Amino acid sequence: MSELKTLKIDIVSDVVCPWCIVGYSNLAQALTSLEDTLVADVQWHPFELNPMMGPTGQEIKEHLAEKYGSTEADSAGVRARLTSMGADAGFTFNWSDGMRIYNTFDCHRLLDWAASKGKQHALQMALFAHYFTHNLPLNDEAKLLDTVASVGLPVDEARAILASEGHTEATQQALAHYKGMGIQSVPTFIINDKYAITGGQSASVFIEALTQIAQESTEA
Repeated sequence: MSELKTLKIDIVSDVVCPWCIVGYSNLAQALTSLEDTLVADVQWHPFELNPMMGPTGQEIKEHLAEKYGSTEADSAGVRARLTSMGADAGFTFNWSDGMRIYNTFDCHRLLDWAASKGKQHALQMALFAHYFTHNLPLNDEAKLLDTVASVGLPVDEARAILASEGHTEATQQALAHYKGMGIQSVPTFIINDKYAITGGQSASVFIEALTQIAQESTEA
């Protein structure tokens, strides 16, 4: 049996980005399909879609209308498409009237901390479910800490981080780093520090791209 090829995959993402979880879910399907030939070292990195948003957030329909000029019909169409794509990828979206979008800096601080505990990926997945599947707010500390606890992370430490400037500098540096790389939209999947795949691509697109990248790195 040939030796498995390891790919380094850095995912630049925001918790309130639905295409990020669709894209990752399809990436996960692709990696399962390719498990006999390659493995991936996946790391998540922060991006803020709404860095200037206040603590109470904003109703999504209003936000999309202001930011992108989207009509209610536009929003409904995108949600239906995301729901279908999510289901195909194994992720459940539950949209609700009045659903709000939030500033996610505190979530990214918690994710930076979770990385130091070996739980970053688990918390990232839990936060996507927290927001998109369970319709829970991201500005409710008690509910956020329940999600932290659900992946086996110590709640007291998380509470202390939220009450302080903990992991602020590291998060700001990471945000600046990926912004400095020219990343303006998410998800962005950076493979082996060299190749970039953007958007909520299908599993077949990931399979083709990862196979080609693995082959090129073998030949290099």
